[in-house]
Amino acid sequence: MDLKSRVKNILITPKSEWQTIADESADIASLYTSYILPLAAIRPVCSAIGLSLIGIMGFRVGLGAALGTAIVQYIFSLIAVYVAALIASKLAPTFGGRDNLVQGLKLIAYSATASWVAGVFGLIPMLAILGALVSLYSLYLLFAGAAVMMSVPEDRAVGYAASVIIATIGVFLILFYVAASIGMRAMM
Repeated sequence: MDLKSRVKNILITPKSEWQTIADESADIASLYTSYILPLAAIRPVCSAIGLSLIGIMGFRVGLGAALGTAIVQYIFSLIAVYVAALIASKLAPTFGGRDNLVQGLKLIAYSATASWVAGVFGLIPMLAILGALVSLYSLYLLFAGAAVMMSVPEDRAVGYAASVIIATIGVFLILFYVAASIGMRAMM
């Protein structure tokens, strides 16, 4: 399935799309090259453009610093997706599901779609809060796909999804902090 159709389907009809995704064969490399790499680039690229051209409250970041920060954010987001997939995969047996890294990567990557697409709000930094609000839909997508992707029984899917969300938020906060620290040093 092409990228545009997949994005549209996971955002608009997630329940049926999760079943389609679960039935597709994939590997880590194809998931990264066909889906994760292009979508994960939206937020850092848009933020770099927005911060260097528009800025926040009259403060603009130099293009070099913005690009440096964007590259670091992009690399860390690619790492975070993989780490979150490992977490999703390893937590699944605890909730009666199966440990499957590829299915875990599908779950994390496709549920992150709303967040990645919302990165476009970074073009106008003052609207970035809207991007954060739209990103909350990714939490629903994770919940909606948890049982289908990881074979977690329906009655345990809420607990599984909550555990993955909490663990993933922890991973993202740690990686965001490291990326921000590196980015701040680049700006100085």
